[in-house]
Amino acid sequence: MNQIAAELARVKGAFAQPTLQLLHQRQAPVVITIFRSAFGRNNNPIPTARLHTQVEEHLAEMRLAGESDVPAGSGREICQRWMRGQWLVRSLDELGREVYTLTSHAQQALELVKSLTRDRATLSEHRITTILGTVRRFNSEANPDRTARVTILNEEIARLQAERDRLVDGAEMVGATQDYMVEGFTELLSLISALPSDFARVEERFAQIRTEILAAFRAEDRPAGEVIDDYLARADALMTATHEGRAFEGAFALLRDDALVAQLREDLTALLEHPAADGVLGDADRAELRGTVRLVRDGLDRVLSQRSRVTATLKEYIVSHDAARDRELEQTLRQVESELMTWMANTGPRASHDVPLLPGRAGVEHLRERFYDPADDVLPDRIAATDADVTLSLSDVLAQGGPQLGELRERLDTALHALIPPASLGEMFAELEPSLRRPVEIFGLLHLAASRDWEVEEDAEAYPSVRPDGTTRTFAVPRTPLPDPDLEKR
Repeated sequence: MNQIAAELARVKGAFAQPTLQLLHQRQAPVVITIFRSAFGRNNNPIPTARLHTQVEEHLAEMRLAGESDVPAGSGREICQRWMRGQWLVRSLDELGREVYTLTSHAQQALELVKSLTRDRATLSEHRITTILGTVRRFNSEANPDRTARVTILNEEIARLQAERDRLVDGAEMVGATQDYMVEGFTELLSLISALPSDFARVEERFAQIRTEILAAFRAEDRPAGEVIDDYLARADALMTATHEGRAFEGAFALLRDDALVAQLREDLTALLEHPAADGVLGDADRAELRGTVRLVRDGLDRVLSQRSRVTATLKEYIVSHDAARDRELEQTLRQVESELMTWMANTGPRASHDVPLLPGRAGVEHLRERFYDPADDVLPDRIAATDADVTLSLSDVLAQGGPQLGELRERLDTALHALIPPASLGEMFAELEPSLRRPVEIFGLLHLAASRDWEVEEDAEAYPSVRPDGTTRTFAVPRTPLPDPDLEKR
């Protein structure tokens, strides 16, 4: 009874896996069809928005075809449900875009469905021969008895030598039967179709290790140095400490051999060109076999990229987070120690003071958005002289300057004390010599009149001015009558 109960527990655990949960649900045919159509055999990452649109389009086509039992909701909602079921995973690609990929559980389900859709014999000569050859090769590589290994190798060498001599002597070549070719291609396709899920399990293992180490950092139940040492030890043994890592390391070691990869391509090409292959393989099967090397290389690249992403993420977390936190803590403790020494120097031995557990945060209303730029202090380019021979005299420079207030003040005082003073400021300006009748001198006279609080009338009067170049221009300025000098406030 205990044996039956244990077996039942194991079977329940298998059915609890996401793979069987996917296949056991009512809408499994629809979901599997969408996965196969969208991701293909290589499990290429698909941008999230594109997959949402594809799911909605595929479901619409299925409804038009008469299928009623299809998932409800938008493409985004359906993909989120599939993520909760651990059949889809969302991540960032090398360009920083959000993409969907199938998990290893979903790929196992696709592999099982694909194997069931193929015609396959339950028992054949090819299968028995494959089993015998695999067992023999396995025993020759794992047998601990040296003599037994040598015996097996000698028998294999003798068999191959005899077959070679028979062919060299011109004996009849025994061709493979149609059933043998069908069974061989079926098993080969089954092995190749399992590769994407194997690579996906390795990627998920790397992501799991990353999550575990980051959780250890956040928990802070161990010293940071101990967590770092643990991470370095696991990183060194990452490819040998887990079953997935060892399998990946073995595959990677084989594919680093260029000669072995070239031999694989040649063997696949020879099989595809076999006369019996046309009647056994369809176009999809041919494309799958022809892309085997590319499939393996793409899987290796994704695993290596995931491993590099894990290492880079953890390195950044270790360097930036812990170092910054330690520096902040050290600075805070030093400030507390300094303030404590200052306080103790000014208080008695029994003095007490309430100190908060942590210092308060400084409130900053505004932070500078622009900082000093040395380029702002570069002197402007020197002004290039248009004519190096042109020279200016002092009188020319003064003629281009502002009003001559001192001279104007003297002339104004003289006009006020004349026997017949001018009636207004404009009349006085018209009687001045040309050097004091520049347009700028008008502002000088108005400035002197304003400083003496002279009243200004609304009517305008003419101010005939003379520019330094001799040209004339008349300005209309509000009339300012000159006061009686006897009544002027000095």
